[in-house]
Amino acid sequence: MDTDGNRPLRVLTFSTLFPNAAQPVNGVFVENRLSHLVQSGEITARVVAPVPWVPQPLVRPGRWDRIAAAPDHEERHGLGVWHPRYPVIPKMGMSVAPLLMYLGVRNTVARLLAAADCDLIDAHYFYPDGVAAALLARQFKKPLVITARGTDLNLIPRFALPRAQIRWAARRADGLITVCHALKQPLISLGIPAESVTVLRNGVDLQAFRPRDRAAARQSLGVSGPVVVSVGLLIERKGHHLVIDAVARMPELTLLIAGDGPERSALTARAAAAGLDGRVRFLGEVAHRDLPDIYGAADALVLASSREGWANVLLESMACGTPVVATDVWGSGEAVTCPEAGLLMPQRSPDAIVAALSALLAAPPDRAATRRHAEQFSWDATTTGQLSLFRRIVAGHGHPQRTARMVAA
Repeated sequence: MDTDGNRPLRVLTFSTLFPNAAQPVNGVFVENRLSHLVQSGEITARVVAPVPWVPQPLVRPGRWDRIAAAPDHEERHGLGVWHPRYPVIPKMGMSVAPLLMYLGVRNTVARLLAAADCDLIDAHYFYPDGVAAALLARQFKKPLVITARGTDLNLIPRFALPRAQIRWAARRADGLITVCHALKQPLISLGIPAESVTVLRNGVDLQAFRPRDRAAARQSLGVSGPVVVSVGLLIERKGHHLVIDAVARMPELTLLIAGDGPERSALTARAAAAGLDGRVRFLGEVAHRDLPDIYGAADALVLASSREGWANVLLESMACGTPVVATDVWGSGEAVTCPEAGLLMPQRSPDAIVAALSALLAAPPDRAATRRHAEQFSWDATTTGQLSLFRRIVAGHGHPQRTARMVAA
């Protein structure tokens, strides 16, 4: 493919992990990375963010209402975003999910490319998104980059058929990105050469996430004394239940939980059973723009996840001057690298949380030093790395050596 080196690259971003009007915090980290890339002025982008559709007889009342409310098309921060539907069979169909997604979106992609061509498909999350994107790239003869983000490589490849499809997509892709060094190893274990994988960690918006008026933030939330915050989807993997159990043993603490999800009722009951009604507050889903005030009001963020690729909440909290306590899993150890950042827990348990929080609160780092640590994680290096990779791939696409390698894969 020959392109004019003076014009911006035309990128088609593809992922289910992208916000929409009905789910404004879904995959906000993908939107943030793309927004900073577009701000460079060196690419233009359109987004295809498929939305699952469940056949009516299989729909549990209320379960899919919010997802179904996503618009077919919208503009977000100057980007055109399309939300084609693809069929999903709950609790079944995992092995055919990439094919169903591909079949559901290919007509939309064909119309977009007919209206304005693209130079490269930029896919996020390996399964099913990356596999479906590889099918699209093959059909439309476009170069492909896939970014791995966490569960897509640290959990899903345990299943034989998805693992085979992930391996195929990885070999078919022209470029592979992981958001931390820890996620590179699973690709190598699948037979992918190490030199084919580029590590480009997520960044943090240092203008949006910065220290605020701490007293005002605490007053607006109505909190006093030591405060910790746990942020994320209310699911078992995020470990909110473990933080609740730890706070039950630390009577001086107030816990703020920001997020919503299927475990909310169970977590609310757990806090009530422990007599924590006045000390555990569920804030519900919080808009990304409002998180800095919550981080700023807290003395520490606790992230008790069992798995993470690169947890953006760690950088966001630290950029606001708030140190963190996190399970030492996957990319977390690449973000929390010094005492100013906070502490890593070698175990995932209430005991470990109590020990780490007690140590951190007894000798808290200077909040300005915590902010300085976060400042090394701006989006600049990630944007530069993407531009370099994308331009190299587009420049080489269609060369005989590249074509031979694709056929062999």
